[in-house]
Amino acid sequence: MTGHRELALEHLTLLDVAPPDLVGLAADAGFDAVSLRISPATDGEQPWPVSPGSRMLADTLRRLDDTGVRVLGAEAIRLDGARGDWEPVLAAAAELGARYLNAISGDGSLTRLADRFAELTQLALPYGVRPVIEFMSYKPVHTLAAALNIAALSADGRVLVDALHVQRCGVSLADLAGADPALLSYVQLCDAPLEPPSGLPPPGALPRGQPVTGGDLALEARAWRLLPGQGELPLAGLLGALPAGIPVGVEAPSLQLSRELTGPQFAARARAAAGRVLAQAAAPGQQTTH
Repeated sequence: MTGHRELALEHLTLLDVAPPDLVGLAADAGFDAVSLRISPATDGEQPWPVSPGSRMLADTLRRLDDTGVRVLGAEAIRLDGARGDWEPVLAAAAELGARYLNAISGDGSLTRLADRFAELTQLALPYGVRPVIEFMSYKPVHTLAAALNIAALSADGRVLVDALHVQRCGVSLADLAGADPALLSYVQLCDAPLEPPSGLPPPGALPRGQPVTGGDLALEARAWRLLPGQGELPLAGLLGALPAGIPVGVEAPSLQLSRELTGPQFAARARAAAGRVLAQAAAPGQQTTH
């Protein structure tokens, strides 16, 4: 453990690295856990073959066993898809021992989305995996209040907090501090400028065929994040506003760093950056509002 906080390497940070290899990178860099992309989160994205019974799933399980690394989260369940598409993802997440499973949707009807999320959480109960909903700046669920409401109406679902979307959705740290801690799952850390980007140049390609369309906010989230402590986000205050000991994942995909660094170098740098932020958050006198 990192102090009293569990620290995970999120797959989006190094999405081109296969799940078993990501486990190895995380272990070597000193992470406690990983979160794995076991099903595509975006249209056209090439999936990693980690379905139940697959060789890659078996290899990932062996690597987890060998290293002692745990699986904090898995992604993604597409709530817009058929219920029959959910069960293989739930089964793979359960076999990996994932505690959380990220659910996403582009449905503009929050009532219908909440019903689907509630259905998923009910289906997930026997698998021992807890679905989470994330508020995102470019998705229909783009407020903390909406995410908390969807989780509260479900069978033990939770909310995932991402530092970038906290800033881009205009969520105050006071609002986060006032949220029911029983509805929160874990927090993803990265860094960024305070102001949203404008006119980001679309890259020729993104890892695993993620779309290069969707606007500046989507591109920033998928490819232009900074490592914790390298931008302007109030990360220590964010951690102070959340429940003590909440698990932390580092989700900081950066095309620039991916070109400059090897996978092990990127993972090690991400671990060191997160460690510095965690140490700052543990120092006395941190503010929880802004």
